[in-house]
Amino acid sequence: MSTDEFADIAASRKKALDSKAWQGKLMTPFTWLLRGVFGLSRLLGCEAWLFRHFVKPFAGMFSTAIGKAFVDYTPTEHDVFVCSYYKSGTNWLMYAAYQVAEKGTGEFNDILDVAPWPDCPAQETTIALRDQRPIKRSITGQRVIKTHARAEFVPYSEKAKYICLVRDPKDTVVSAHHFFGSMLLGPLIPSTNTWVKQCMSEGAVFGPWHRFLASYWPWRDRGNVLFITYEQMMADPQASIRKIAELMAVELTDAEVARVAELTSYKSMKAIDHKFYPGEVSPFARRGGQMIRQGKAGSSGDMLNTAQQGFIDSYCRNGLVELGCDFPYDEHYGKRG
Repeated sequence: MSTDEFADIAASRKKALDSKAWQGKLMTPFTWLLRGVFGLSRLLGCEAWLFRHFVKPFAGMFSTAIGKAFVDYTPTEHDVFVCSYYKSGTNWLMYAAYQVAEKGTGEFNDILDVAPWPDCPAQETTIALRDQRPIKRSITGQRVIKTHARAEFVPYSEKAKYICLVRDPKDTVVSAHHFFGSMLLGPLIPSTNTWVKQCMSEGAVFGPWHRFLASYWPWRDRGNVLFITYEQMMADPQASIRKIAELMAVELTDAEVARVAELTSYKSMKAIDHKFYPGEVSPFARRGGQMIRQGKAGSSGDMLNTAQQGFIDSYCRNGLVELGCDFPYDEHYGKRG
C-alpha cells in the first residue's frame, strides 16, 4: 500500500513545523525572559494566577477549532469517530481502529495522513475531513476520524460508528504534563501543583475531564457506539480489538486479531513513535519530544502526591454529580493512584 499519495499533506505539515521552529529561534530571548518571570511568580506564590492567564489563549485556540470542526458535515457509513479526551490513549485507539479497518495491513508515514483531525487548530498538518483518499484506499471502505470535542460538537448519525474512550483523569494529568512540556509549552511548563489546578478548572485545555465524559456517557447503549476505557484496553488488548471489529462490522480471523494486537502493542508503537508525534507545534516547544511515553495505567503516583490525587478525584467526582452523570467514578478511578 503506497504512502506517496499523501506527499502534499507531508509537505504542508513540514512547512508549518519549520515555520514554528524558526519562530522559536527568533523568540529564544523572550522565552528565557518568560521562564524567569514564571520562576519568580513561583517564589512569590502567584504562579497559578499567571499561568491561568498565560494558557488562556491556548485553550481558546482549541475551543475555536472545536466549534467549527464539523460545521455542515454529515457523517457517513465510512466514518469511524474516535472520541477521546486528550492524553487518554487517543493514538493507541486510532491505530487499533485503523488496523481493524485494514485487517492488520495498514501503512502510513504519519497517522494524520490517513486519519483526519477536524478540531486540530493547525489544519495544515492533517488531512482534511472531506478528503476521500483514506476512504478510497481502505480495504473495508472505513476511515478513522480523531476528535477531542465533546458530544454536543460532534455530528451524530446512525450510519457512522463512534468509539468513546475514557481514562483515569489522574493519569491524563500526568501524561499531559509531560506532553505539553515538550511539544507546546517547553520550558514554560509550570510546577506540578499549578498544572493540576489548571487541569482541574473551567480553563482546562479542551475543558474539564468530567464535561467530556458526561457528554458521551448517554451514548453508551447505542448500537453504533462503543464506550471503552483505557484500562479495559490495557487489561485485554485482544478482547478490545474484537469489540472494535464487531462495532465496525469487520470480520477478523484469530491471526488478524493477533496481528493487530502486535502492531498496537507498546513495543511496536514505541518503535514508530515519529508516526504519531505531531512535532513541535509552538515556538516554546522543546526539540525531540515523544508521543508514546510509558503506556501504563494507574501510575499517577509517580508524579502526583496523595493530596493532588485526591483533589483530582474530588473535582471530577463532584463535577459528574453536578452534571447528573451516573458514571461510576469510584468503581473505576476513585481507589486508584
